[in-house]
Order: sequence, then C-alpha cells, then structure tokens
Amino acid sequence: MKHWFRIQEIGTVHRPLDPGGEEGKYFDPGVEATIKIAERWADGLDGIEDFSHIVVIFYLDRMPRRRTAGSWRAAEGDSGARKVGFFSTRTPKRPNPIGLSCPRLIRRDRSNLIVRGLDAWHGTPVIDIKGYYPRDESRPDATVPDWLAELWQSHDRERGFPFKPY
Repeated sequence: MKHWFRIQEIGTVHRPLDPGGEEGKYFDPGVEATIKIAERWADGLDGIEDFSHIVVIFYLDRMPRRRTAGSWRAAEGDSGARKVGFFSTRTPKRPNPIGLSCPRLIRRDRSNLIVRGLDAWHGTPVIDIKGYYPRDESRPDATVPDWLAELWQSHDRERGFPFKPY
C-alpha cells in the first residue's frame, strides 16, 4: 500500500556559515542558529520559551531521496567501523528526507527561536516544533552498538571534549 502525504513548511533555519565550512560538509551544530517561524504560526509558540530544549523536525530539501536500501556501509565513512544498513545511521539520504534534532532553546524573540545544537543547514525548511519532554523522549535504559560508541569517542577526542562513556 502506498500513501502520499502533504506537509508544509512552518519556518526556516538561519545560521551563519561556519568558518572554513561549506554546505554539505561538517559544520558545528554548537553554533547558535535561529529558527524563523512564519507569522501565521507565531501564536502557536506561546509557552515554548519555558522549555530548555525543543524537538525540531525538518525537511532535508537538498538531499536526493533514497530509492533502494543500497549496500551496507560504515557510518560516516569510518573504514574501521562495522558496516550497517542506512536505517542504523543518521545519513541524510533517506526514503523520506526528514531530519530530527533536539537543540537547546536559548531564547524566543517573538516568532524567532534562537537555539544551539541544531544539525541543519542554513535555509532548511522546518516542518514542526515540539517541546522536549524528558519523561517521554529520554530512555535511560537505551543502549547503542559498540561501533557507534567508538565513533562518538573518536569524535570527542578530535574535538577536544572530555571522554564520556556511552
């Protein structure tokens, strides 16, 4: 059975281009970004400023849709990592190019949400915003595979972050 859905943009991501970075390459999600919500939806933001974090769902508009599962590959092209299917990764190339991020909400300025930790390019269409509910979203008993914990530890070392056991 095949269903098609219509969704609409409610806002857009605005962020500075990272120094030395370019679209499609790594950028620092720790840089502040602004989510500009369309005025017609601004009243729907009332109360969002009381949350420390929000859930942002966005459309990966510059990514081609994945048409097949394709072959297994190492996450982020790390040759030492175990090869897995794309559903086990955060690759933006997906059957439905939808992105999800839970950035810290720094502040609200009318219909603008200033956030830190948003993993989306400048100009990315936002399709929904929700308050982050730790009781519902956080899973203290969740585990990740060893290959992912090792990849995270490698990233932490590269970025000079203190080691955290995952």
